[in-house]
Amino acid sequence: MSVGGFSETKPATPEIQKIADQVKPELEKRTGEKYPDFDAISFRYQIVHGTNYLIKVSIKKSKDECVHLMVYQSLPCDQKDPSLTSYQTGKTKDDPLEPFH
Repeated sequence: MSVGGFSETKPATPEIQKIADQVKPELEKRTGEKYPDFDAISFRYQIVHGTNYLIKVSIKKSKDECVHLMVYQSLPCDQKDPSLTSYQTGKTKDDPLEPFH
């Protein structure tokens, strides 16, 4: 990983699923959709003053449909929940996780 760059793509962990679940209500509000299936598949991260996460989430198991989430997690001393910075819909499990804004 280059300084300031994103890590390599890694399989999602329970911690990443928790972060995705925390921003799910904001995603549903922004898209006007409900996501009964919401399973984090993979992620990348970038260390800043906190951490930026790029998370691939499966939203329809039967259709291979995914959404990419850009999430900011502030430093623990700030005591704030993760926030949804941006998102991309219409993705599949095969689409690479690439940074976006």
